[in-house]
Parts: sequence; C-alpha cells; structure tokens
Amino acid sequence: MSLKNILASVLLAIFVQGSALAAPIPLRGVVEGFYGKPWTQAQRADMLAFCEAHGLNAYIYAPKDDPYHREKWREPYPKSKMKKLAFLIREAQTRQVRFIFAVSPGLDFSYAPLHGAEDREKLLEKLEAVYAVGARDFAIFFDDIKEKDGSGQAELLRWLDEHFVAAHGDVSPLITVPTEYYLPDMREPGGAVKPYTKAFSKGLPKTAVPLFTGDGVAMEGLPRETLDGAAALYGRRLGVWWNYPVNDYMEAKLALGPVGPLPKDAEIPALFFNPMTFEETSKIALATGAACASAPESYDPQTAWEAAIREQYGDLAPEMELFADQSQRLENNWAHIGRNDGAALRAEMDDFWRAWQSGEDVAGRAASLRQKFDALQDAAELLRRKLPKEILRECKRQLKQLGRLAEADSLALDLLEAKRQGDEKRTKKLAKKLRKKWENIANKEKEARLSEATCRAFIEEALRHAGEEPAARP
Repeated sequence: MSLKNILASVLLAIFVQGSALAAPIPLRGVVEGFYGKPWTQAQRADMLAFCEAHGLNAYIYAPKDDPYHREKWREPYPKSKMKKLAFLIREAQTRQVRFIFAVSPGLDFSYAPLHGAEDREKLLEKLEAVYAVGARDFAIFFDDIKEKDGSGQAELLRWLDEHFVAAHGDVSPLITVPTEYYLPDMREPGGAVKPYTKAFSKGLPKTAVPLFTGDGVAMEGLPRETLDGAAALYGRRLGVWWNYPVNDYMEAKLALGPVGPLPKDAEIPALFFNPMTFEETSKIALATGAACASAPESYDPQTAWEAAIREQYGDLAPEMELFADQSQRLENNWAHIGRNDGAALRAEMDDFWRAWQSGEDVAGRAASLRQKFDALQDAAELLRRKLPKEILRECKRQLKQLGRLAEADSLALDLLEAKRQGDEKRTKKLAKKLRKKWENIANKEKEARLSEATCRAFIEEALRHAGEEPAARP
C-alpha cells in the first residue's frame, strides 16, 4: 500500500472513530462474486466510485456467470471485453482502489502431468493478458466445485507464485478461496482437520491470502473463536469473504440491513463484502461494511445503517428506513444472516398478543399498530413515486409487496376488533377478505418477499386468533 493510501486510511479511521484511533482492515472492499446477471460496465464504474468515497480500497472482479471467469476460463477475453476490463483497471487506479482480477478454473482444471501442464499455461496466458492492460492484483478461486484436490490446487498456486507473481516483481500476493471455505466444513465431525484443508493449507505459498466465510456460507456474526480456529488450521490469518448483502439464493428478498459487527480486536488481513445483483440497493449494507472495515473497534451497526440511508436517500431517508427495516434477514436451511425484520414492530405485536390473550383492553395497542401499518403503507407509496428510476427498478416489487402487507395488517386489526365485539357476521366477512389478501401476498412471494416474521406473520396470527385458521400457503 502506498504512503498516500496509508495516510488516507488513518485519516478515515480518525474521522469515523473520533478521538480514538481504530486500525482499519488493510485490504477492504467489494467482491463481485455472486451468481446471476453480472453487473454492467456502468454499474462497476459506479461501484468503484462508491468504494473511493467510502474508504474501500479493493474490488475483486469475480462474477460467477461471466463465462470467461469460470466455465470458459481457458479462453481469452474477446477484444471488446478486454477493453472494458482495461477501462475498469484504469478507473480503479485513479480512485486508489486495487482492481483484483479473479479466475475460477476449478470446474475442470486438470492436475495430471500432461493436461495439467497445458492448463497451467492457459491460466498463465489469461493472467498475462490482464497484466498487460494494467492489472497488478490477482485471485484464483476454487469455491463451489465438486472435486477437492487440495494438493493439486496448492501446487498450482505455488507454480503461479513462481512463474507469474515472482516473475514480474510488481504483482501483489495471490488471493485465493479454497473449496472448503467455511470453518465447520474444514473439520471432521470429531474435530480433526479434513484431508483437503490439511493438504491445501500446507501447500499454499507463504504469501498467499486465503479467504473464508466464517461459520457457514452465510451466517450471522463472526466470533473471534472462528477467526482463531481458521488461523490455527492454516498457520496464518485468513481474510474474510462476507456473504451479505448477496441474495443470489433468494433474489425475491432484498438485504437492506447493516453488516454485523466483527470482533473489535481481530487481526483480519482482508475483508470483502459480496453484494446483490442489485447494485444500487446493495449500497446500504456496503456502506455499513465500509464503516466496519475502516474502524472495527468503534463500529455500531444501527448508527452506520442510519447514516448510510441518510447519505444515500436524503429527504426520502425516513421512508427508506421504514422500508429497509422490514427487509434485512435472509433465512433458509443454510443461510441465517442479517438482523430480524422490523424487530421493534415485532416486539409491539408480541405485546399486543400478550394483552389480547390475557383479556386486557387492547384498543390503545391496536391504535399504535395501525399507525405503524399506515406509515409503512404511506412510505411504500411515496418511495414508488419519488425514488430515482435506477433504484426503483431494483425494489419496486418489494415496495408493492410492503404496501399489500401493511394494508392486510390493518384489515387484520379490523377483523380482531369485530371478533372482540362478538360480531360474527362481520368477523366472517372480514376473515374471508383477509384470507384472500393473504393468498395474494403468498402468491407474490415468488417475486417479492419481506417481513416474513413480522408483517406477514401478523396476518396469519390474526386469522388464528379470530378462529379462522389460514389455509395452507399456495
């Protein structure tokens, strides 16, 4: 890192933390590493500008669905695509951002003596071509492949270290991602190191920087014990590939929350945040990640999140905060990351149900909830009218879904009021109407999801408490 970059990092850390100095993570940035439609040239240039503005000093080019990065890694980039790469490399240099060119050859790379030699030369030609247009930072990734050849992969990296990195003298140490890239996958059930990880970690060049994703592919939190455990296996500190706000496994839901805090005293050589295919709406989480990476000791997720939304949305910040609050958590059978959607609203709902079940007067609580639902509906409508078109195209479906949810939640309160008053005819009528809205919401979840455990759950809870069990979800 140049003296100019070091001074900039120090000044940024002072600005973020105030009087106390926090050490920035040395290499910090964005990895375009998601599955799905790669970003456009304009989006990448815009993200480089975003990195410069937020103290991020690195950008990894690794789009999974760029065929020349992964499936067709042996083939050279066409001239038109190489020109675009050259432009991005120059753009990154002017913004003091390291453009890290990545190749993922692991799908079909041959480690056999004959074909392996041919493949090594093909890979070297690929790297040399990008070097020729200005790149000086490179990465070789082996993630998400079936074959686990730790020895072969490590040998390839040593060969590249000798024949490419050392041969030039001005190329940075290689960055890599192993095939076993989160800590539980590196160990046997009994705790022993798996053969792949043992071979790969032992054979790596001493200067190479491996990245891992923590306790899972996408898991909330990064405990110090996890960082230390990975370091113990590799005999060096690992960098972190953080899978938030990436949503390529759940594109119907936007990840609009903050990045969780890192251990405040951790030694992390590199930290990269994997974004969504939606470049504009990724910026909320990425801005919080930049704050975290620049000053981990003083990072507060809520403060950084609010600041990011104010900076990016100006007069629309209050409405955007209401919307983003309901779209933070990504949850499936292997991903558990992001803050709970609408946590404060969920707590208020729980208090409402406690009072309802105990027979207390819930009129005041119902009025407060209705006010919250109205605010969500108004925010969704205003954002649909006022957001810039490049942002709106990324979140329009979710805004419509939030409007549906908030409207149905208000109807749920009407249903509960009718039930408490003993008006059976009105209760049946409202329950039928609410079920219809709920079914429409469920059908729309293929294209737009948010607030599953809060706004959507309240609809189902209201139907049950009114004695009108909701039908199975479509």
